[in-house]
Amino acid sequence: MTVLITGGTGNTGRPLAALLRARGVAVRVASRHPAADPDHVRFDWSDPRTHGPALDGAEQVYLVPPIGTLNPLPLVEPFLQAAEGRRVVLLGALAVFPGHTELRDRVAAMAGSTVLRPSGFMQNFTGPHPVAVDLRERGVLRTATGNGRVGWIDAADIAAVADAVLAADEVADEYLLTGPETLSHAEAAAILTEVTGRPVRHQQISLEERARQLTAALPADFATALAAVDLDIRRGSEDLVTTAVPDLTGRPARSFREFARAHRAECTPPPAPRPG
Repeated sequence: MTVLITGGTGNTGRPLAALLRARGVAVRVASRHPAADPDHVRFDWSDPRTHGPALDGAEQVYLVPPIGTLNPLPLVEPFLQAAEGRRVVLLGALAVFPGHTELRDRVAAMAGSTVLRPSGFMQNFTGPHPVAVDLRERGVLRTATGNGRVGWIDAADIAAVADAVLAADEVADEYLLTGPETLSHAEAAAILTEVTGRPVRHQQISLEERARQLTAALPADFATALAAVDLDIRRGSEDLVTTAVPDLTGRPARSFREFARAHRAECTPPPAPRPG
């Protein structure tokens, strides 16, 4: 058995590759700039000539769609045609993005394939994500979510579900994935304050400000669509908890507090300025 992982160097691809290797499954890590490793292969969504060689000999696929693309199906369709007959596990999202529903439906219709739809990644509070940058540099979480709550999930739990699904005899059309609780950004800020020992607060910003913030890391049209998800969150669209992670992996999903403790150094804001 060989599994092709597109986005194999990303938040979910890296831990999934490790889990697959641990149970003796061969892995092919696909990326635009592959490492000098026999398990790595060049892959570019915009170059269909790379699709066939990446798929050659792979019986299953973990598919991370093109990042920052509002309508990914035209780019992904040639790949899906080449992947017919294989189990495809698509990394989708609980949030509904214009243009992404068609890709979800296309994969769900493929025999033996499924779509993972996780809530917000806990990794948004670390790394280069704009929210994480604000956290580290200013001790503030700036969003347009108001008091809306999110079932934050660790990317490692998503990878564990993907591993379980790839090993399963039968799968559902889709799985909604969350952590063990829902938290507003204000509640997340309170946990970060407790864990890091430094003040963190949530700042409500306008939808336009949120779009400008996200444009620092994403194409403008996608940033605008992603900012609009904040309004859905404010209305309660992601205020839900599912048991998919423990049901499929046999262990509890990681809590936000556990994640913050494990990544304390990456979540710690600067010290508060001294008065005077």
